[in-house]
Amino acid sequence: MKRYGTLRWVLLAVGIVAILGITAMNVYSLYALRENTLESNRENKKLQITEFTDKVRFRFFESFVGLGSKDIKHLQSTFQQTGQFTNEMNELLIDASKDSIYKNIYFISGNSGKCKDNKPILTYNGSQEEFTSIADYPEVVCDGMSIARTQMKSLINDYENSSKVIFDSHRSIIIALIIPSENTIFGYLIMPFDQDYLTNEYLPKKITENFGGPEQAGITVWLRDWTNNKIIASSNPYINYSPEKVNFEQNFPDLFDYWKLHVAFTEQSAVAASNASLYRNLAVLSIAIIILLGALVFMFISAQKERALAQQQAGFLANVTHELKTPLSVMQAAGENLADGRVTDQRRLKRYGGHIYNEAVRLRSMIEKLLDVAKIDAGKSLIDPEPVDLSQAVNSYIEEHWDYINEKGFSLQTSIEDDTPMVMIDSGSFNTIITNLVENALKYSPNSKSIYIRLYSENGEVTLEVEDNGIGMTKKVKSQIFDKFYRAEDTLTAKTKGHGLGLSIVKNLVELNEGSITVSTEPEQGSTFIVTFPIISDTSEKVGEVPDEESSENKHDSLNKDSESYV
Repeated sequence: MKRYGTLRWVLLAVGIVAILGITAMNVYSLYALRENTLESNRENKKLQITEFTDKVRFRFFESFVGLGSKDIKHLQSTFQQTGQFTNEMNELLIDASKDSIYKNIYFISGNSGKCKDNKPILTYNGSQEEFTSIADYPEVVCDGMSIARTQMKSLINDYENSSKVIFDSHRSIIIALIIPSENTIFGYLIMPFDQDYLTNEYLPKKITENFGGPEQAGITVWLRDWTNNKIIASSNPYINYSPEKVNFEQNFPDLFDYWKLHVAFTEQSAVAASNASLYRNLAVLSIAIIILLGALVFMFISAQKERALAQQQAGFLANVTHELKTPLSVMQAAGENLADGRVTDQRRLKRYGGHIYNEAVRLRSMIEKLLDVAKIDAGKSLIDPEPVDLSQAVNSYIEEHWDYINEKGFSLQTSIEDDTPMVMIDSGSFNTIITNLVENALKYSPNSKSIYIRLYSENGEVTLEVEDNGIGMTKKVKSQIFDKFYRAEDTLTAKTKGHGLGLSIVKNLVELNEGSITVSTEPEQGSTFIVTFPIISDTSEKVGEVPDEESSENKHDSLNKDSESYV
């Protein structure tokens, strides 16, 4: 039994460790899932920023989509003959001239030395749909031309397409018109950007559309000119820019060399949703773990209680076997002496008869307790409730057991209210209850041999108190005193005969009669058992009597009068 008890403790410890380990792993997984969700959300935002920069870049030359399929050599031949482009090319230039993002369109031949010393170049007149010569043009045209020529010098020999787009940062776009078969450049289209439209309308609007609406919550974007330390546009004007807020930066491909997108993850909605999911999963996990641990501990405690009960039952069986043998042995010995005729003296006959009677009573008491326990366990504890005057029942018990208590050397003090209100109980059950409580007081009062019995009514209940000045009980003993087979482990209990059944029987009988029982006790301060039963609401109806006015007055006068007697 001890070996299995140790094994149970080991298995309990292993089970708890396993549950805690699984819990820790699940909590870690939930937090890791939360971080992965947030990181995935950030990566999606980064992809969104990258897509935005690609779209913005495409926006600057979308008017010239299809230029790569044009015959540049034919375009050159037409230009040399007429001084203008082909009709197909002219359609592209018309669309571009209407685009608000371009301030103007200029053309410089590939072998021309113009754009130096303010020599005239061609500019496209959208209203007339033709190129005209102009000598007054912005410096950005020549700057773009210079950048394009520098790049094309290293590319022209290996370049296979008919056009090449080159950006002069945020100032202009240059398109080189190439004849791949001859590795020559026909000319350059230079289109300076309208800076006011670019910085005050187009870019702020695009950033707000893509990152400022409710569907884009969780991200703030600033377009920053890092050379001048200036914020050009922001997705949320109410959030001030700060380098500490920036999570990453994004360049525009081949465009806006001095401008960058600075991005901060605010993620309120994503974090809130992720936290809500995390807390919900943690709550479910906590409940599951609590239930699992509770079930494990409950099974362990149940097993321990079953083990303790089995030990108590084994001890009870050994004890009751011994106790049953003792009266039987006495009765057998006395009976043999009487049967053999060896006892003829009347005094000895009376003494032998008294032994047989007392042991028979003791044996009957033990058997009745065992039968009561068996009935309770089988759910067959039948009671026959009837209206009972407990003051009469208690007085009858005291009168019947006066001599017995006196023989034990105890003094009995009583405070019994006369004519207490009727209660609906089984009279036999009440006799068993008071008998067991008094016997319990007699057993565990080795020094101060005094017993107090009180009976009174209040608050719609009749209360019986049995008090002793005995050894009392600790809190641990008090919590288990009504358990079947339980006996406190102390020297006096070991020397006192008993089976741990009396108070268990008392509690069951009290509850069967719809009463309640409590105990007030302190170690070495004695114990008081308090039993209460509800008063019958209409006594006359229950008993079948109709009280007259005189009897009612007499009954009223007799209430709250205590009678005291001492042994």
